[in-house]
Amino acid sequence: MATDPGCCPGCASCLLGLYSCQWAQGKERRKGARATTHDCSWFIFLFCVCLFVLVWLYHALILLNDFHNLNEFLFRQTQWWVDWSLPLLSITALLVTYSALLLVLALCLQLWGQPLGLHCLHKCLLILTALVVAAAFIALDVKWAVEWQSVHISLQATGPFLHIGAVAGVTLLAWPVASYVYRPHHAAPKICLLLVYLGVTATLYLAPLTISSPCIMEESQLPPKPALAGHRGAPMLAPENSLMSLRKAVECDVHVFETDVMVSADGVPFLMHDEKLTRTTNVREVFPARATMNGTAFNWTELQQLDAGSWFLQKRPFPTVQGLSLAEQSQVKRQKILSLQQVLQELQQNNVSLMFDLRPENHTDYQSFVNVTLETILQSGIHPQRILWLPDAFREQVEQQAPGFQQIYGQKRSQNESTSVQRVNLPYQDMSPEEISQYRQDNVSINLYVVNEPWLFSVLWCAGASSVTTNACQVLKEMKRPLWLFPSSTYLMIWIVTDCVSFLLILWAFLLLQKCSRRKEPEGSDNDVLLMKINSLMQE
Repeated sequence: MATDPGCCPGCASCLLGLYSCQWAQGKERRKGARATTHDCSWFIFLFCVCLFVLVWLYHALILLNDFHNLNEFLFRQTQWWVDWSLPLLSITALLVTYSALLLVLALCLQLWGQPLGLHCLHKCLLILTALVVAAAFIALDVKWAVEWQSVHISLQATGPFLHIGAVAGVTLLAWPVASYVYRPHHAAPKICLLLVYLGVTATLYLAPLTISSPCIMEESQLPPKPALAGHRGAPMLAPENSLMSLRKAVECDVHVFETDVMVSADGVPFLMHDEKLTRTTNVREVFPARATMNGTAFNWTELQQLDAGSWFLQKRPFPTVQGLSLAEQSQVKRQKILSLQQVLQELQQNNVSLMFDLRPENHTDYQSFVNVTLETILQSGIHPQRILWLPDAFREQVEQQAPGFQQIYGQKRSQNESTSVQRVNLPYQDMSPEEISQYRQDNVSINLYVVNEPWLFSVLWCAGASSVTTNACQVLKEMKRPLWLFPSSTYLMIWIVTDCVSFLLILWAFLLLQKCSRRKEPEGSDNDVLLMKINSLMQE
């Protein structure tokens, strides 16, 4: 039985050479050659590895929202700054490209009736690919397990589009599946493949029953756009916690300046996130013997000797650094460590609120840090309502001395909450869209951090978040509406049309290939013999 669909001999030989390194066949292709069980097993393994790598690519793209946090964490461990998102995406793109091309080769060979003898080099590389991706997932689970929640939230943003993509994928697979079914192989594997294919297809057709997204709603029900809080200012546009960063954040229309406060050895509160000064200043050059000391060990005069801006140009923590003009680069180099008093003066002029954490929490003089910080704020003359007090320690003392401050809590409210919680500040992974909606109904203001990607901002917007802390205020400022918003009736129509079109294309592929296979069957084929036996039995 001739199974060759009549493809170009040169193309088939080239594809076969790339897949199995059998270049010697030339124009003498093995027509009707059957794939062995061993070859089929490796094809299934290739298909699974390709899906595995695609799932990791999806995870890697989701991780980009939080990758700056990982870069900071790794710097504190190694004192070596690298933007690890670049090697991650590069390696992932390489693995996806390799496995996808190999899968396309295999499908083309299957359509053209060629054997699927995968070369041992490809087998080794596929095993290595699977091991690398598995190691990446294990590392994610061990060191960064909170990101699983990010993936769960991302599915609410991408679920409808992943459904369309998956349905398109199984629709394209109808051709190689039908080609295999209509070839003279044993009936058992063909039936198994067909049942698996139809089962997966039916599951995908019904998948929208499990898809829920806060952005499936009428536009009239869309909550107000969340307010923006600048995470240490506008750290993508200027060095974090600097005066330049604060002013850039004001230009982005942020409502709150979010930062971290430490207290110097001589009692001056200043802005600094890390306990050590090595990441964001030139302390190694100015005070090499004391570079690894806590920032609270330096007095204010010493802190003012440090350059708090040049690191931004040297380490390039964000790709946006490349877009700075020469004038902005010159301004970056002049940035110094900011005192809390300077920040309060700047905020008074721009009607922006302040939310801050006080570090380090485990310091023996923490109570004195609270006292001097509180005193600095009260003496600044800023309106108390514009202070969002985040530190938990000695909160009752602060409420007594400054009852006008807005108390914001870094944990969810409990059932037996003794005080009425009006504001919470939480990682976005800790709040499901359902919880956000419930807090909103209870008039509890929710600030979620750190939100940088438009897809994530869109989901939280639809869910009803009050505000978000962001590194990318310049991006989120420009969003006038969520990336997508479907009424339920529109989404239902998209779902039905996608499934119907896919079903018709799959049916057409099977019928067309069945017709082609019948035309190519020679007289006396196995099917003819089977039909003759059936006719004779019916006549008897």
